[in-house]
Amino acid sequence: MTFATPSPSTGAASRPAAWRGVIDAYRSFLPVSTATPLVTLLEGNTPLIYSKVLSQRLGEPFHVYLKFEGLNPTGSFKDRGMTLAISKAVESGARAVLCASTGNTSASASAYAAKANLRSLVLIPRGAIALGKLSQALIHGARVVAVDGNFDVCLQLVRAMAQQHPITLVNSINPFRIEGQKTCAFEVCDVLGRAPDFHLIPVGNAGNITAHWKGYREYHRGGRIASLPVMLGFQARGAAPIVSGRVVKVPKTIATAIRIGNPASWQSALQARDESGGRIDAVSDRQILEAYQLLAQHDGLFVEPASAASVAGLLALARGGYFRRDLKRRGRRLKDPALLVCTLTGHGLKDPERALKSIRPPRTLPPQIEAISKAVGLR
Repeated sequence: MTFATPSPSTGAASRPAAWRGVIDAYRSFLPVSTATPLVTLLEGNTPLIYSKVLSQRLGEPFHVYLKFEGLNPTGSFKDRGMTLAISKAVESGARAVLCASTGNTSASASAYAAKANLRSLVLIPRGAIALGKLSQALIHGARVVAVDGNFDVCLQLVRAMAQQHPITLVNSINPFRIEGQKTCAFEVCDVLGRAPDFHLIPVGNAGNITAHWKGYREYHRGGRIASLPVMLGFQARGAAPIVSGRVVKVPKTIATAIRIGNPASWQSALQARDESGGRIDAVSDRQILEAYQLLAQHDGLFVEPASAASVAGLLALARGGYFRRDLKRRGRRLKDPALLVCTLTGHGLKDPERALKSIRPPRTLPPQIEAISKAVGLR
């Protein structure tokens, strides 16, 4: 992070400089110039939170941190890439942007397009988008069409539309999206003072694991970090094309953000896995929901279900002894602290319906202290 120089005229103590978004913070690592307009909602600078409960579950020497991307302006990691994609779209003279989305991309694209005074056009799979995300796209003025097909069908359509019309496609196949999303890896290193030993991340369209690995490699080449993390990606079991090695025509999972059967960044995700010595596994919906509730009830973090895939994967690998074996394989002493980072990709308010389905609804009682006290466990 950058820090302001105290003003001689005021004599003010040194204090953090005002955050101006990821483009301003990491300009030297991004494909921008003085001609690139800055379209920002002050995305990035999200907290890296130590998880006591997860660290205790893994035991020494493991320290687990949670990168809570749900605190970006539209509530997901998508804002990191969208600030750059929209800024470059404005630089190129675009008048409108287009995307296919399971929700978070549409929310982010529509918000940044509104900021830049661009039209936003969105294709969503019918009945497969959480209400919180759909409401965001609509309130920002996007023209939204529900398609009778899944996300992969929507992506095929927007790719064809972008070739036929003068409109900028802002899905993660847009290289500027990946460039912006890599800044999350930069922030992790800046806070920890080094790269983590393992970085765990949900995998849907696979742009995020691609971007993180790109960020870590660039920081390493630039001398900012001395080592690289092992990248660990997790798909939902009913939507795990990379794990199975084949396209899933009808992906099924409660984690709508990763309900994708043919990821656009499939090959680059494999590259991140192989180059880092990591793996991409699948977790069940039950494991995702268990991690979802654990994060809410023990770490105080309300995330959307897809976000919890990284923690579900962490717990599954830990039960099998993966982390200790990998450290031994790499010659690491088990007394040295090992740092693990789980990316939590989006806020739980994106999908409030899932939260309500996962818990017991409140009881209605008469306004009597005795009955209420008994119900809440005071008697």
